[in-house]
Amino acid sequence: MPEGQRQGTVTRLRGAFIADKDVAAVSRPVPSPSGDIVVMAVVPKSSPDAEATTDLVHRMRDKAPVVAGVGGALYVTGQTAMAIDVAAKLGDALPLFIGVIVLLALLLLAVAFRSVLVPLKAALGFLLSVGASLGASVWVFQEGHLNGLLHVSAAGPVTSFLPVLLTGVLFGLAMDYEVFLVSRMREHYEHTKDAGDAIARGVSSSARVVVAAALIMVAVFGGFVFNDDPIVKAIGFSLAFGVFIDAFVVRMTLVPAAMALLGRRAWSMPRLLERVLPDVDIEGARLPATPPAAAPGDGEVSGVNISV
Repeated sequence: MPEGQRQGTVTRLRGAFIADKDVAAVSRPVPSPSGDIVVMAVVPKSSPDAEATTDLVHRMRDKAPVVAGVGGALYVTGQTAMAIDVAAKLGDALPLFIGVIVLLALLLLAVAFRSVLVPLKAALGFLLSVGASLGASVWVFQEGHLNGLLHVSAAGPVTSFLPVLLTGVLFGLAMDYEVFLVSRMREHYEHTKDAGDAIARGVSSSARVVVAAALIMVAVFGGFVFNDDPIVKAIGFSLAFGVFIDAFVVRMTLVPAAMALLGRRAWSMPRLLERVLPDVDIEGARLPATPPAAAPGDGEVSGVNISV
């Protein structure tokens, strides 16, 4: 590109940036020693996390055809632009991420429990826990509620990687609690075929384990709320709240209630899936029963030597 044409394009581009309503200042163009690259710093009027800043970055990139028309290329970069790009990528990948882990959970739980409704209930409960935790995080850290209690200096958007981190960690813990509870229910149901008694026995035998495990995790994650870093504080709060909701509201309350409403239908599976899915029998329901020990004096002579 000729020097005069390059200079004219840079001048027009800088003028367009200065005229933007969301731009506070634009630095003078700084060329590289070879003159092939020209750098300008654009300072937005809004904060880096504001929606207006994101819109500004998109409008700046929309001017790339102006530079490309004269044989050049326009790049918008920097910490703010990179953070916006990372947030957009994570937001686009989040639905697929959640969909994959939910489908895997449905498949594995269907194999383990020989049921369709039990895995579906588990997945819906997990989504409820994630939604409640994200909603509470937005209510506190983005809308500014409880800032005095949690010592949050100012309201701001939730960090972009929090939904991905929360989904991954909470999914593992939620499925652990689900397996603790439902496996005991399944075990009793296989032996008694009494759905109501299986729920009562499953909850009574597993409730203490789930409560203890959940309280430990809530205490661990809740400890991060006292950190001064707002990102660490938000991560600790969302995980602690999510584990609390999942363990005490979803697993200990809604799961037994749903199982009671479903009754014996909870353990049914369509014949097609019954033939396709492997039967792993994790409860050992088809193991042969242990024969009772022989009582003394039942015709057996042990430890006696007779010699003539």
